[in-house]
Amino acid sequence: MSYQTIRYELADEVATIALGRPDKMNSLNRAMRLELTDALGRAGHEARAVVLTGSGHAFCAGQDLSDGGNAASIDLERTLAEEYEPLLRLIYDCPVPTIAAVNGVAAGAGANIALAADLVIAARSASFIEAFARIGLIPDAGGTFWLPRLVGHARAMGLCLLAEPIEAERAAEWGMIWEVVEDDLLEARVRQIATRLASGPTVAYRLMKQALRRSAQNTLDDQLALEAELQGEAGRTRDFAEGVMAFLEKRPAKFEGR
Repeated sequence: MSYQTIRYELADEVATIALGRPDKMNSLNRAMRLELTDALGRAGHEARAVVLTGSGHAFCAGQDLSDGGNAASIDLERTLAEEYEPLLRLIYDCPVPTIAAVNGVAAGAGANIALAADLVIAARSASFIEAFARIGLIPDAGGTFWLPRLVGHARAMGLCLLAEPIEAERAAEWGMIWEVVEDDLLEARVRQIATRLASGPTVAYRLMKQALRRSAQNTLDDQLALEAELQGEAGRTRDFAEGVMAFLEKRPAKFEGR
């Protein structure tokens, strides 16, 4: 598939997907959603780490309300079920680590697509806005799922009801994102982390994501049983054998991702 609204690059086992409508603040039209879904599925098979970022001065301004003409005629339920849900699941359930490099404003669905990633690293000038109330909608694209789990009920409610921007530094203080870096250092910092993850124990990363995601619904007994099961799987990988050998030989491990 050739892409018109995004850019896809694969280097050193890191797939970088850049939203490519900077003149529209990378707002999501139907073409971009379909291309993102294709690229994310591809990245999950081709890469050992995935970076999602924006072109220009914005990460993503959310839904393109001019897409298809009259915003009032958009079938929001169908669009969410058929177009947003698949791409969100590809980020959230990706078998390799995902990083959202938030280079500017992330608003509405754009904010929530970023929060679906395993790590969110933001430029200091970036901000997050649950802007839905401004146009008479509820947060979607997973926002009502991610936010209470990341920042707690009170802060999630304030972010949604007031629809006010939260700066990157405060988002980090609240535990909403992983890290804030200076604007001119964002690309290098994300590349450093992505390269590190792409050379790590890929299977173990997938299993730890699974364990952490299920912990909120599990009892202690269920979680301990799950840990034992997943650890058994991790212990059968070549990366575990290599990690132990490297530890005993006092050298850096050379993980293969299997």
